[in-house]
Amino acid sequence: MRRAGLLAATAMALLPAAQAQEPRYTVVGDAIPKPLADKPGDAARGRAIVANRSVGLCLLCHSGPIPEERFQGTLAPSLAGAGGRWSVAQLRLRIVDGSRLNPDTIMPPYYRTTGLQRVAKSFEGKTILTAEQIEDVVAYLATLKE
Repeated sequence: MRRAGLLAATAMALLPAAQAQEPRYTVVGDAIPKPLADKPGDAARGRAIVANRSVGLCLLCHSGPIPEERFQGTLAPSLAGAGGRWSVAQLRLRIVDGSRLNPDTIMPPYYRTTGLQRVAKSFEGKTILTAEQIEDVVAYLATLKE
């Protein structure tokens, strides 16, 4: 009993530190209405992130209108037409943390630092993409109307 109390106290002492690292944003319905960064996203940089197999890894699971990239994924919906299917705010939530919409998604939360499993020490407390990169990807996806 005493050991359990000590563990609970230790966990509570660590909790504020973990929460302080979690990026802040507000979800409204199925969207994040406010941009994460101070400046607007750049669609050209967003396209480069989506196409880059070392940064976003988007094409691992998704296909999209990026003809120069071969071997695009088929595990997730095509990115073609994403801007016609979802608003900018809806796209933002899907990239930030798609598990808020579908708890069973295989898409990683690109802007979450807590509640993750099997994270390498060097990546603990860090997001996959920065706020600026998220806004760049959102800007690119919003251009994909068909």
